Amino acid sequence: MIPYFELTSVAVGPLRLQVWGTMVAAGILMAVAVGWREARRRGLDGGVFVDFATWIIVMAMVVARLFFAAAYDPAPFIKDPLELFRLWHGGMSSIGGFIGAFLGAAISVRTAKIRFWPYADVAAYVLPLGYAIGRIGCFLIHDHIGVRSDFFFAVAFPGGGRLDHGLLLSVFSFALFAIFFAVNRRFTSDRERGFLRIFLLAYGIVRFVLDFFRAWDLDNSDVRFLNLTPAQYGCLVMVAVGIWLTVRSRKTRPMSAKTMRKRDSDSASPIQ
Repeated sequence: MIPYFELTSVAVGPLRLQVWGTMVAAGILMAVAVGWREARRRGLDGGVFVDFATWIIVMAMVVARLFFAAAYDPAPFIKDPLELFRLWHGGMSSIGGFIGAFLGAAISVRTAKIRFWPYADVAAYVLPLGYAIGRIGCFLIHDHIGVRSDFFFAVAFPGGGRLDHGLLLSVFSFALFAIFFAVNRRFTSDRERGFLRIFLLAYGIVRFVLDFFRAWDLDNSDVRFLNLTPAQYGCLVMVAVGIWLTVRSRKTRPMSAKTMRKRDSDSASPIQ
C-alpha cells in the first residue's frame, strides 16, 4: 500500500505554485514537445502540429470547465459567473476536455486547411503521456478518492486504505503511452497508426469501470444520473466512436502489394 501524503502547493522563491495546475501545465508542455518531435519524424510540419495542438489545448480547457460547471456543480457558477475564470479553484472535466479537443482539432483543420488524420494521430500518440503527468497532480492533492481497498496501489489514507483515481488513471495512462511508444517504433512514415481509436476504446472502458469505485461520500463531484456519472456517459460515447473508427479503418484499409498482385492475377485467369 502506498503511504499517504498530500501536496497542494510548493514554494518557489517568492511564488507559491499550485501543484495540480503545475502538473497539468507540465503534462501539456511535455506532450507538445514530444508531439513536435514525432511530427517531424513522420515528415510532417512541426510548426503546424504545434498550432494544431494549441487549438486542441485551448478548446479542451474551455469545454472542460464549462462541462464541469453544467454537469457537476452549476450552483457556484450561476451565483457568480466569474467563477468560470477562477481555474485555481479547481473544477475541470476530462470528458469535457476531450469534447473540446475534438472541436479544437476541427477548427484547426478548417482554418489551416491541413489533413486531419496524420496530425490527429500524433496528438493521440502523446495524449496519454500528457494526461498521465497531469493526473499525478490529481493524486498529489487527492481530489478523486476511491472506495476502501487493500489493493497494492491503494493509498493508506487516514482511517484506512482507499483507491485514488488520480493515481490509477496516471498509471494506466503511462502504461498506454508505453504501448504506443513500442508500436510507434515500427513505423517511420506519416501513415496513421490508429492511436486515436485505441485511446478512445481503452480510456473509455477503463474510466467507465473505475467510476464505479469512487467514494461518493468523500468526492466533491457526487453527481449521478440513473446511477451513472456524467463521465461514464461520455465514456460510452467514446467507446462508440472508437468502435466506429475501427470499423471504418477496416473498410478503408489499403490493400497490400501482395493482395493487389493476387487480385490482378485472379482477374486475368480464365473462368473455370
